[in-house]
Amino acid sequence: MDYKKALEKAAALCAQKERCLSDIRKKLQNWELSDSEIEDALSYLVKEKYIDESRFAQYYVRDKFRFNQWGKIKISYMLNGMEVDKKNIQNALNEINELDYQECLTALLKTKHKKLKNKDFWQTKAALIRFAQSRGFETDLTYKVIETLLEEQ
Repeated sequence: MDYKKALEKAAALCAQKERCLSDIRKKLQNWELSDSEIEDALSYLVKEKYIDESRFAQYYVRDKFRFNQWGKIKISYMLNGMEVDKKNIQNALNEINELDYQECLTALLKTKHKKLKNKDFWQTKAALIRFAQSRGFETDLTYKVIETLLEEQ
């Protein structure tokens, strides 16, 4: 594929939905552009605001928190895997409302607790901790919410 066609195709992809630099870089590499052409294309796409890592991180954080109900650790891990700048990740994570974040974890743990068949206190607590950690929630917040949840019973 020639440079101009690849650039048009990459711009169209970016116009469809938010993309990060590493996604588009991989696409351009798959289209067998030279390294200098890839860098030129990426700098053009960034300059023209087709790609904005900060905007992508904000979108990704909102989406994964709201719809997938992931915690900050998992979201951060996934964004790091996409080679998003740590500053952009942290800024996007800071936009999550702490009250909403804690309410989300509480709701997830209540639902999980109702589904647990094991009635032993320690096994229940361990299962809830593992579940919260698999969703990417911080350990200290998880313990706090579980303590409150188990005291209510």
